[in-house]
Amino acid sequence: MWAKTSWREREALQQPDYEDAEAVRRTLAELSTRPPLVSVGEVERLRAALTEAALGQRFVLHGGDCAETFASCTEQALRSKLEVLLQMSLVLTYATRRPVVRIGRIAGQYAKPRSRATERVGEQELPSYRGDIINGAAATPEARRPDPTRMLEAYGHAAASLNFLRALIEGGFADLHHPQHWALELVSASPRRAAYERTMRAITDAIELMESIGASSQAALRRVELYTSHEALLLPWEEALTREREGHGHYNLSAHMLWLGYRTSQLDGSHVEYLRGLRNPVGIKVGGATEPAGLCALLARVDPSREPGRITLISRLGEAGVERGLPPLIRAVRDSGHRVLWSCDPMHGNTETTASGRKTRRMEAIFGELECTFAVHLGEGSRLGGVHFEMTGEDVTECLGGSLEVREADLHRSYETACDPRLNGSQALEMAFRIAELLRA
Repeated sequence: MWAKTSWREREALQQPDYEDAEAVRRTLAELSTRPPLVSVGEVERLRAALTEAALGQRFVLHGGDCAETFASCTEQALRSKLEVLLQMSLVLTYATRRPVVRIGRIAGQYAKPRSRATERVGEQELPSYRGDIINGAAATPEARRPDPTRMLEAYGHAAASLNFLRALIEGGFADLHHPQHWALELVSASPRRAAYERTMRAITDAIELMESIGASSQAALRRVELYTSHEALLLPWEEALTREREGHGHYNLSAHMLWLGYRTSQLDGSHVEYLRGLRNPVGIKVGGATEPAGLCALLARVDPSREPGRITLISRLGEAGVERGLPPLIRAVRDSGHRVLWSCDPMHGNTETTASGRKTRRMEAIFGELECTFAVHLGEGSRLGGVHFEMTGEDVTECLGGSLEVREADLHRSYETACDPRLNGSQALEMAFRIAELLRA
């Protein structure tokens, strides 16, 4: 029998070791009384949109920070992130002639799994930084001590982020009557600027034509849907924000969509146990060590009713691993009868470390994985229905390449990520154009 607490009976990996059990209890009690961050109706709308995406009627764009920080909850950071997601989705909509579902890694992506419990910083061996919801990034024992009250801070920052993003959307920031107002500075030095401007003109012309014949929907042109997501990692937080709605079931109302991480996907583990009982759509990361039989067993556990779009499988195989690793997974899932939505995360499998010790990713490797993933799905009679990026709207220098030619020597200039390297706004928009070319092929 599932309950929102039944995960506690299983082994829970990647959880912090809090020193004060009473402080944890008080924090969770307070969180459980706070208003939901999202609504049941919004979750159900996303479920319906992902069902259509699984059937080939929509395309999914999923992107945002590797790990959000409390300090990044600012007007400029949130505005630029929304701006880039809108620009990318506009390019993809124009290319595919299909609606794009926009899902942000935003307003909740505050926890990160780590490969080691501790890390060496100078002469100190410290607990690993696990995200702002758990501990601080500063290299001191005090900052790295897990603090349960950070969950309340996370709730406040998530609520503020959602409030501002919704205000932007409702205030006309996404109005397609004025797509030229969305800043073009991101591609000002790119050879694709002319193509982007042509896209803007074509969309404007189409809108004017629809309005002249009375065929346009004003509401559809003036606002968009933006859904939120994060990895369901810190299970006490997730449990506290899970609510039952009579006749419908249990919803995690901290986000519209949650995903199961690569490190916490054990079939009998606590994370799988928790996610299987929710009405929210669920993403599952699929990597090089994922076996076809194990994946099918996981799908049977989390999606026993085989609902189209309930599960999004997010492959993260690396450029060199797609041709060998993806076909048997596609075949096994197809034979299982599960109608999943396939997405590609071309970031995690292409991470490398420079001689100076910085993690980075190369644009050509990222695109290479995308290109190969599209080709494999086509060859298997399957369909890639979405992409999943770690990106920001700001001018960071964390990934190599792109038309602005970020080189290894440039990484130090603006390397700001709290964990893994992200595409900057220019690189993200360039990637959208390259994906558009694949979708039109």
